[in-house]
Amino acid sequence: MDVTYVLVVALVTYILGVFTKLKWDRIPNKYIPIQNLIIAIISTIICFFTKIETNLIQAFVLCLMSTMGAGGIADLMSILKNSD
Repeated sequence: MDVTYVLVVALVTYILGVFTKLKWDRIPNKYIPIQNLIIAIISTIICFFTKIETNLIQAFVLCLMSTMGAGGIADLMSILKNSD
């Protein structure tokens, strides 16, 4: 069940990532948390209406934690890459 959240979040992130790359060359880093929030909301709606999770608040918290965690890991990787 938990893997399904990850798959939904990954798919929504990929689709929105492709869309933003086509429309904008580079989004400033200060807007990344807002993008992650939008991804979490869309993922929550998908998980709730496809009955992956029946509790809306729990679905939102799990999807939000997934997107913010992934964003933090991506930031950490770029920091480590730039420090070398």
